[in-house]
Amino acid sequence: MTIRTILFDLDGTLIDTNELIIASFSHTLEKHADRKYTREEILNFIGPPLKDSFLSIDESRVEEMIATYKEHNLSNHSDYVVAYPTVVETMKQLKKAGFQLGIVTTKIGATAKLGLEITGLENIFECLIALEDVKHAKPHPEPIIKALTELNAQPATTIMVGDNYHDIEAGKNAGTKTAGVAWTIKGRETLEAYQPDFMLEEMSDLLKILGV
Repeated sequence: MTIRTILFDLDGTLIDTNELIIASFSHTLEKHADRKYTREEILNFIGPPLKDSFLSIDESRVEEMIATYKEHNLSNHSDYVVAYPTVVETMKQLKKAGFQLGIVTTKIGATAKLGLEITGLENIFECLIALEDVKHAKPHPEPIIKALTELNAQPATTIMVGDNYHDIEAGKNAGTKTAGVAWTIKGRETLEAYQPDFMLEEMSDLLKILGV
């Protein structure tokens, strides 16, 4: 297998923002929703674009809720966000070995860049495709195809790595190989149901898979 390009989801894959996301949703829902939401319910909102999650709660207050969420999320980023074990060193090794690395996220670009800076991952990735860069978010293949176009890369020599079914489906839809991460907050079984080509126990497993 010749892989030259590796695309990564950001939240829940490279950096642990789960508790930040849950806290931001809790804060927003306490302020705007008409009932209390459980942690399990909030977990279902992790992955899709914010707009989709808030549409399911109250169509008339989506923009208000997005604004509240973003304000909380940005102001608390540095308190919560860390890279997952072996992520930083693995990214540096992959870059040194000559792989093209990119990020494909449903986050806004500025927030994604903040997360990369806080965790010491800035200047590693050759492209970052954020929510505002595409018309259709994952699982639609558009974000991955856009990343491949920017990198002048081919689907057949690319792996898409993610913690959510959106990532696996987007990779399959774009024609790339796919890798799930066993540390997904949704539970590894949830991800295995979508049959990724690989399941990573920790990020450094990529080095073995790629023979680095």
